[in-house]
Formats: sequence, structure tokens, C-alpha cells
Amino acid sequence: MVVGILSRRRSLYTTRRLVESAERLGHQARVLNPLHCVLVVSPLAPEVYDRNLGSRVTDLDVVLPRIGASITEHGLAVVNQFDMMGIPLVNNSQPIARSRDKLRSLQLLARAGLDIPKTVMASDPSQIHRALEIVGGPPAVLKVVKGTQGIGVILAETEQSALTVLETFWNLGMHILVQQFIEESEGRDIRAFVVGDRVVTAMRRQASIGEFRSNVHRGGTGSVVELDDTYRRVALEAARVMGLQLAGVDMLESESGPKLVEINSSPGFEGLEKATGVDIARTIIEFAVAFARSRKRRTRPRERVPGP
Repeated sequence: MVVGILSRRRSLYTTRRLVESAERLGHQARVLNPLHCVLVVSPLAPEVYDRNLGSRVTDLDVVLPRIGASITEHGLAVVNQFDMMGIPLVNNSQPIARSRDKLRSLQLLARAGLDIPKTVMASDPSQIHRALEIVGGPPAVLKVVKGTQGIGVILAETEQSALTVLETFWNLGMHILVQQFIEESEGRDIRAFVVGDRVVTAMRRQASIGEFRSNVHRGGTGSVVELDDTYRRVALEAARVMGLQLAGVDMLESESGPKLVEINSSPGFEGLEKATGVDIARTIIEFAVAFARSRKRRTRPRERVPGP
């Protein structure tokens, strides 16, 4: 099979590992930079060209989107184009878009009955005092609605610091969430890696000294953790609610159980592979190939029955 990987750089750890695993399993891997994809929209024959209008992409059996936050809009258009072409996608455009919007994600998860930190979307300085009261702060966590890898996440220790940060973000045209601070989970969280209908592995991430964000990209460290059934069920249900076949599910360990804080549709796994020793790349490729084969079986046209 030919496995398409949408990624801006072949040298990225996750992309490189996916290519290695695909080739080791006897498949061909083709890395496509979404920014180099030219889309031809047509009701009868939608097409994708790589870099120029002389190189049409026609040979992909399945596509793995690795869409960075900085190119979300363009990347989603490319993902949607492959969907129009009938190519199986491990994470389609709508679930990716939902996961990139933190407020939308939390709304969907809460509607499904999953536990999340209490969250307020405030849009005016006069609302800050009441918003902090609702989430039980200060301290409170402030989050940019669209962000990744811990960027745009701030712990506000006082009402004045919250107001200062929020006014700055509002002046930049950003939407901000005020979120409950889970004190007993300060500086750490759980990242569960979901592929299909199972949690492949999980790690506990610990923030570096002086930092409350536990993201590995922010200097945090990870150690393997064996999830109990409650955490495992929550991770799987969160991915199902979001419509993601491949997801990084972040949970806080609160006194009342797991609290969902974020779902990542293009999760990196360098830290996870190093912390757990699990070959995540191979698991993803095996799932993508099996998914593509099942889709081909389901979409095979019916044979025409000869008339009398």
C-alpha cells in the first residue's frame, strides 16, 4: 500500500518514524507538504497536485494528516480534498477542526457527560471577577481557544494578573477561556495515546521546576503509567465523541477522577515512545492499512445482476 503522510517536514521525529515503520512493514510512504498541495475542485473529478500542476497525486491508499496549528485552515482544505477523492483518512477534517477549538471540544465532551474542569469564556473586563468566582479561583488557568503544545496557557495567581493577561490577549483579537485550577494535579497530567478502539500506551507528564505546564515541548518529562479502567474508558470515549481515530487525550488526576483538558488530533509521540518503549509508529501504520482495506471492502461497487 501507499501511505500518504501530510506533514510540512519529513525530518520531524513523528513523520520520520511513520515513514520508517511503513517501509519496514512493506509499504510505500509518501510525505506531502500541505502547503505544496494544489487543489483542483470539480464536482466530477476533484484532484490534488504536488507543488505544481504537472504532478498529480493519484496513488495514495490511505492518508495520515499531521496538520500543524499554524496551517490549520489550509491543511483542513487539503484533508477535505482527499476525502472528496474517496481516499480513506485516519482523522478527517471535521474532527480535526473540532479538536483545534478548545471551547468547542469542551462543549462536546461536557454534552457527552465527560468530566472537564469548570470553564468560562469571558469577553469583557467587567466579567472577570464573576468568572473567577465560578471556576473557584484565583488561581485560575487562562487558555487561548486555539493553541497547542502549551502555548497560550497561563496560570493567573490573582484577579489583577488575570485581568492584565486577558486584556492583552483581547487587544490582540484572541478568545480566552478562564478555567478551574486543579490544585492536586498541579504540574502534571496524563497523556493517553488512542489508536482506533484502544489506548496504545500512556504516560504521566511532569512539569519542570518553576513551570506548571507539563508539556514535553515546555521542558516536561514523561514516565510510563498503567491506566486503570476508568482513565482508559474516559480516553476512548473522548476520542469517540470527537470522531477521532487517532488522538492524544490529556487528563488531570483530580480527587474526583480523571478530568479531560484537551484532545490532540495530531499528537506527537517522541516523548511517549522514549518513555514507554512502545512502537507507536508501527501501531499507527498497521491501523491505517487495516482501515484502508476495510474501507475498500465496504465501498466496493455492487455487481450488476443480469436481467432476465
